[in-house]
Amino acid sequence: MSRRRARPRPLSPRDGIDPVSVRLPDDRSCTVGEHLLLRFPASRAQLERLLSGGEIVDDRGAPLPADAQCAGQRVWYHRELPVEPELPHDMPVLYEDEWLLAVDKPHGLPSTPRGGFIAQTALSVLRRRRGEDDLVPAHRLDRDTAGVLLLIRDPRARGAVQRQFQDRRTEKSYEAVARLGGLVLEDLPDRRSSRLLKQRGVLQAAEVPGEPNAVTHLDPLSAFEDDDGRWAHLRLHPLTGQTHQLRVHLAALGTPIRWDPLYPQVLPREPGDVSRPLQLLARTLRLTHPVTGQALELRSRRRLETLPR
Repeated sequence: MSRRRARPRPLSPRDGIDPVSVRLPDDRSCTVGEHLLLRFPASRAQLERLLSGGEIVDDRGAPLPADAQCAGQRVWYHRELPVEPELPHDMPVLYEDEWLLAVDKPHGLPSTPRGGFIAQTALSVLRRRRGEDDLVPAHRLDRDTAGVLLLIRDPRARGAVQRQFQDRRTEKSYEAVARLGGLVLEDLPDRRSSRLLKQRGVLQAAEVPGEPNAVTHLDPLSAFEDDDGRWAHLRLHPLTGQTHQLRVHLAALGTPIRWDPLYPQVLPREPGDVSRPLQLLARTLRLTHPVTGQALELRSRRRLETLPR
């Protein structure tokens, strides 16, 4: 379980949140202050405070004045956090040893800092709660999706775990409640294969022509009806890990996931609104323990709330 030793960061995480790093251009006519203010004009007041307070440092941790010439080097700092809406933090532990931690993430909580959520994320909350700044996620799990989230506790295990995901040697299953409409379960295919494209800055991914890069197996479990229509309870097995893959594939089949705010159309919602959670659950994750070689099956104990009792 060898891995190349990474250069240590000059700043430790603060309140469970990693520092920001920015690589400066090779242009020696541009100072640290000029480059940062040009690149992040909306953060001018914050950057000026950080520069005047000596809180922007180089790779060795030495404070940098605004007029420092650091062409081609990387600088580091802790950003000031935005005001974030309070999100659900209930994350029961599903598995834990000295190497790994698996939790049952709730709907609506982002896995990692992104966009307007920095402190209100599973990673930041768990680091603060447990006092473990070395925690890193082993895989992605959408903010809107609940269920199994695996994190790595010991940096020496990162390479072995992450290679399993990269080489598709892990197995995942999901459960979803999807709109059935006028269809019956027998109308649903057992496989959806397509090419997905997710463009930066665009909320939705889309199916596009070309060689498939996303494959999902569908296993219908049951059909039911309530006051809002007819629904299918599905088990889903993604063979690939494209962004929003399950959501796009079900929407493309005419059976979008219940309460999906993005597919088939983007719906308005308040940043902290989790009152209608996406009915998608990461039920199981199977992998090999990076140290013991033991076969692990991690299973969510959550239940999709719109399923009949």
